[in-house]
Amino acid sequence: MAYPNLSLRRHLPIIFLQLCVFSGEPVAAKISALIVFGDSTVDTGNNNYISTLVRSDFAPYGRDLQLENGRPTGRFCNGRLTVDFVSEAFGLPPLVPPYLDPSRNISDLAAGACFASAGAGYDNATSDIFSVLTIWKELEYFKEYAAKLRSFQGDDRARETLTEALYLVSMGTNDFLENYYAVPRGHAKDYHTAAAYGTDYLLGVAESFVRALHALGARKVDLNGLPPMGCLPMERALLGGACTEDYNVVAEGFNAGLRALIDRLNAELDGARVVYGDVYGPVADALGRPASYGLENVEAGCCGTTGLFEMGYMCNSRSPLTCADAGKFAFWDAIHPTERLHRALADAKMNTTLHVFL
Repeated sequence: MAYPNLSLRRHLPIIFLQLCVFSGEPVAAKISALIVFGDSTVDTGNNNYISTLVRSDFAPYGRDLQLENGRPTGRFCNGRLTVDFVSEAFGLPPLVPPYLDPSRNISDLAAGACFASAGAGYDNATSDIFSVLTIWKELEYFKEYAAKLRSFQGDDRARETLTEALYLVSMGTNDFLENYYAVPRGHAKDYHTAAAYGTDYLLGVAESFVRALHALGARKVDLNGLPPMGCLPMERALLGGACTEDYNVVAEGFNAGLRALIDRLNAELDGARVVYGDVYGPVADALGRPASYGLENVEAGCCGTTGLFEMGYMCNSRSPLTCADAGKFAFWDAIHPTERLHRALADAKMNTTLHVFL
């Protein structure tokens, strides 16, 4: 077991599924592939191949990614992401490949592909801030992928693959932190409160996106909520170490609206099963009970100097104060979780996903 400090109970769902997969025991249902959309929380390297400053394809990012011998892959983390652990738990590859990697062919992507782009948001104007992929460009690439899959597997098998795949969507934080709360752009300028921007506009985009996925054959969707974004190290720094609770209230309101949206989608979309991916709860629990997760520092990132402001190019191999053991930290840089927290998020997610899709 990778992290003995975590409770056995947290690992039981993943262990059970892996035992079924590796022993050849049948499972009640299958996940044929993991298809990922979103931002830096799930981008496995697509930004390496577009013209943007939002990148992490350099050291010390990836230094603990043992499956790549410590090579930086473009993940905003010291190791693997939640989606990598989820993929492995379903018996799929332990690293979800980025679709834009030119070294990958369709056979490499048939069991899963990531279309996410670090810096992206539901609002196109958010993605435009850093010249990254919009959510709709991610969908265009997925359509291209689906066409390649049909050519590779044949129409019937490809249709089955796309129907039985799990579609994971994770974004929204950038719309608030990089757009609304910074210098409002696009639709963010039309709303007097962050809460209204989230519930009245962003949730509408999320709904349109899931409906578009459904029209393309998606039936199993994991739609993720927001984390306690006021407790990210960069936001804590604004209040001298305390969480920015106003931001957390907005995140909780958005998540409540997302759960209501999911209920409606399940009622209206034929054959669909959309689940709510709770990020807020597991992260808040880890930050509130760090010792239970083997964590010692939940207020600053491992990488950089203070760990309160550095991310991307500011977190680099010349940062002299980067911590020696990222496993003791909840955050790798001022925004992004460490592999340990990603693993905890995957464990929590599988508790939901397994009950629904096994």
